[in-house]
Amino acid sequence: MSRPAALEQRLGHSFADPRLLEQALAHSGHEFQRLEFLGDAVLDCVAAEELYRLFPSLQEGPLHRLQVSMIRESTLAQAARSVALEEQLKRMKTDVRDSTLADSLEAIFGAVFLDGGYAQARKCILHVLAPFVSNLSPESAVKDPKTQLQEILQARYKSRPSYRQVASVGAAHEKTFNVECQVKKLDLSTNGTGSSRQRAEQEAARAMLAKIGGA
Repeated sequence: MSRPAALEQRLGHSFADPRLLEQALAHSGHEFQRLEFLGDAVLDCVAAEELYRLFPSLQEGPLHRLQVSMIRESTLAQAARSVALEEQLKRMKTDVRDSTLADSLEAIFGAVFLDGGYAQARKCILHVLAPFVSNLSPESAVKDPKTQLQEILQARYKSRPSYRQVASVGAAHEKTFNVECQVKKLDLSTNGTGSSRQRAEQEAARAMLAKIGGA
């Protein structure tokens, strides 16, 4: 694969080891999965650090909600499109969905971390997410479905939801997870699917909110 110099420019990072970027763009295989795992962790850390710096008066709960808004799948997919990652993946004949874009962007962040260290990864992440970070505010941050569901169940029924993975299907690099959300006190259950267990749990929680009239 020819080196995607234009993509590097849009990312704000020129790779010393271009193979890392190739692996991050492959969206398959052992190394892609490892880079995605690493990038997800680095992204969490960068987001937490930046929000801690930007909002010195906020406590843990509001900071967490802002972090969810900053790194959720839809935000990462929009950010990936803003650096033309979608076009790059289409040229490689990859089936491009929001989950594909989010996973690939996380893998790229992991690759930048390995290539240049935390400082470079932080610079890249904040460069790519800058338009989304600038629009964040405590008032605009929406609670994620799992948080909403837990708060509603606690307030209305003094109960908590539970989650269990029902299945995972597909090749290792493109698994789809199915998770069940249960509220035993109400004898209710819902299911959600996603490209990770966490995303599937959020979808199951969203379905439960709709069922109990909380969304």
